[in-house]
Amino acid sequence: MRKIDIRQLFCVAFGLWTEEARRMPVGGQAVIEGVLMKGSELWGLAVRKPDGEIFRESWRNSSRVGNRPWSLPILRGVVVMCEMMATGFRALSRSAEIALEETQETLGLRDLVVAIGTAVLAVMLLFVALPLWAADWTARLFSLSPLGANILEGIVRAAVFVGYVGLIGLWSDIRRVFRYHGAEHKTINAFEGGMEMAPANIAWCSRIHPRCGTSFLLIAVIVSIAVFSAIGSGGFLWRVGTRVLLIPLVIGVSYEIIRLTANAGPIGRLLMAPVLSLQYLTTREPDLDQIEVALTSLNVALGRETSDSAASEAIHKSETERDPV
Repeated sequence: MRKIDIRQLFCVAFGLWTEEARRMPVGGQAVIEGVLMKGSELWGLAVRKPDGEIFRESWRNSSRVGNRPWSLPILRGVVVMCEMMATGFRALSRSAEIALEETQETLGLRDLVVAIGTAVLAVMLLFVALPLWAADWTARLFSLSPLGANILEGIVRAAVFVGYVGLIGLWSDIRRVFRYHGAEHKTINAFEGGMEMAPANIAWCSRIHPRCGTSFLLIAVIVSIAVFSAIGSGGFLWRVGTRVLLIPLVIGVSYEIIRLTANAGPIGRLLMAPVLSLQYLTTREPDLDQIEVALTSLNVALGRETSDSAASEAIHKSETERDPV
């Protein structure tokens, strides 16, 4: 039976965090057949194995954000993004190993390097060079001002991003990842709203969350218009280069905006509503099994469940103490 009261639903709907959520803020991302969650001290990974069991793994969250100068505004956003990308690739590779266990397929270092290189090149071409070229061509055709060209560049960049997300969402494997993305959001919303953490209860929560990376990327597009307008004009290659070099600044400013609005409760959600709507493309409604995986990941990240590796080490240590060699 679902045990949900009006107070909990109000907290979830309007982004009012409980005291526990304030002490232990969490975040996460979807991976292959699983979810990665970040607690205050641990990263927790949970992946559904081919036999139906849930694999658990954890490692220390050794973030630099708590130390100066990395804790300063703007810089902390860049550090968080770099750490999340590095940990995300690690979790993605690990989840692929677990989920593909039955087929004996593995992702080697070479495969990972090729995948990352291809992704970086695609980002540079699709989200930097293509919007800039399209804005230049249109600006010459209609005699637009430099500011108008920069605004058009941002609009094209946003359109390319939305089109890209919509296109990959047609792929069944990606849709499944999007369902785990929805499970991650629902679980975090339930935790922050102080709900009873059971899959049937979590299923009632929204799959939209104000701190999602999808929203972050659209905010970054808007911020980039202001930042790129401030550096003036130049040749095509010069502008491509400066845009690449200024990406850390755009990331840092965007992070501060997301952080500010996420902590602003109902007002922040209202201001972010147009951007948050994009999450309907990057998330799907999960089933209870997928929510169970997300909940397991959160419990591991919060230290409420022991990871498989930790449990194995504990058993080995116990056997060694009992039967010394």
